[in-house]
Amino acid sequence: MSCPFCAKNEDDFFMKTAHFAAIYNLSPIVPGHSLVIPIAHVESLFALSEPDFQEMMLFSRKVMRFLCDYFHTDAFDWAIQEKPPAGQSVAHLHVHLIPRYEHDLPEPGAWYHRMVEQEKQQIDTFARQRLSIPRLQEITYKLKEAATSYFSHHPNI
Repeated sequence: MSCPFCAKNEDDFFMKTAHFAAIYNLSPIVPGHSLVIPIAHVESLFALSEPDFQEMMLFSRKVMRFLCDYFHTDAFDWAIQEKPPAGQSVAHLHVHLIPRYEHDLPEPGAWYHRMVEQEKQQIDTFARQRLSIPRLQEITYKLKEAATSYFSHHPNI
């Protein structure tokens, strides 16, 4: 089976660096749920060099700041799942960035239960409802436009 993240291209990214890209989650738990992925195929957090790890973390923080402003919140969750026992369903390193809102889920920690307990609603599963490809492309395009504008007005973030 080929890696779905390796099949991504510029049109699928709403933000990127030389080594990492931000994509909107095909099956978002809440609005804004996005992923940061290495552009090259990397399966493990431990396979990253120290500079790449730092770049991924700094880029993830930058993406999260943008998402929080764009989706009008200051609350968020981050998650990295590594290997199937941890809930990872795509063997390509990725960081889940999840903007959160008051009462978006039944309880503040409910996203975690969706990730690890209920198979039909796992954060990283093919069983959860997916966006249509046109809808995913529309959201990605809007986020890309907004990010370009945002960072032209906030160049030091």
